[in-house]
Amino acid sequence: MPKSSDTPAPTSSIAEFEHSLDELEQLVTRMEGGDLSLDESLKSFERGIGLYRQCQTALEQAELRVRLLLDPASPDSATPFDSRTE
Repeated sequence: MPKSSDTPAPTSSIAEFEHSLDELEQLVTRMEGGDLSLDESLKSFERGIGLYRQCQTALEQAELRVRLLLDPASPDSATPFDSRTE
């Protein structure tokens, strides 16, 4: 019997994040096009909010994983990465 691995779960959440982000970008493009009815716009907006929240949660989980990797003993003391420091 093959060993169970934790690898599929992170890959799955990465794939879910990317799918949600792609769908969110498509929704924004459609809404910016201005061709949707008011009802379609409201449904798209509602779906977009849900997708945004899913993406935000995934990013927060990724940040926590990075903090745990940087300092497993005390993840709260790990210094967050700041890409603007160059």
